[in-house]
Amino acid sequence: MLQAAAEVAEFAAGVAMQWYGAGVAVETKGDGSPVTIADREAERQARAWIEQRFPNDGLFGEEFETVRGDAKRRWIFDPIDGTKAFVRGVPLWGTLVACCEGDTVLAGAACYPAVKETVAAAPGEGCWWNGSRASVSSVSNLAEATALITDSRFPERPHRRDAWFGLVSNVAVSRTWGDCYGYLLVATGRAEIMVDDIMNPWDSAALQPIITEAGGRFSDWRGNATAFGGDVIATNAALANATRRYLLESSGHHE
Repeated sequence: MLQAAAEVAEFAAGVAMQWYGAGVAVETKGDGSPVTIADREAERQARAWIEQRFPNDGLFGEEFETVRGDAKRRWIFDPIDGTKAFVRGVPLWGTLVACCEGDTVLAGAACYPAVKETVAAAPGEGCWWNGSRASVSSVSNLAEATALITDSRFPERPHRRDAWFGLVSNVAVSRTWGDCYGYLLVATGRAEIMVDDIMNPWDSAALQPIITEAGGRFSDWRGNATAFGGDVIATNAALANATRRYLLESSGHHE
């Protein structure tokens, strides 16, 4: 599963890369998010790749209908995570693929073709970055940490801004190297904290094993170790508790 996830992520990323920097037309979906021919074609070809090799598995992705939704095992695709970056020629986007049974992620892979990096992981198999073992940093002092976020405005949950700014006022570096790229940086020890306010299953499933197998901690904003909580706090191990002291919410907080 680990090898298959990495292979299909790299394959689909290569499909998307054909349109990168080409000035593709951008449509706006019903939820306000952008989509291009590159998103659709990459996911279409990724689904075909899985159909050929794992014909009984379910297929679940951002751009097309679910196939075999009742299958025991399913593949989850985000053909371009970071479409807003992609369409502006910014290289911090990636293709995400996860293989799951229920809410258990069996393998996850993320390919970032514009920066020539791939990271993939499976429980018990480690996290692999361009073929070598990846590990989170050992930074244990918030004052030395780099903290990342996709959008610090928290447009859908503005009550979280104060918690976030309370945290980042105590770190060394705060940046918005967001979307899936921030998780790559945490998994490979180049940043310590990555936070997202809104996460769909196709955004987060692949990233959970990548962070945890690199030695980090991956949870939702209530502290649950899940890829399907709708939001994410990803950290190295040493700063897991310190970060969550600032950010964690009780499960009853749903503003």
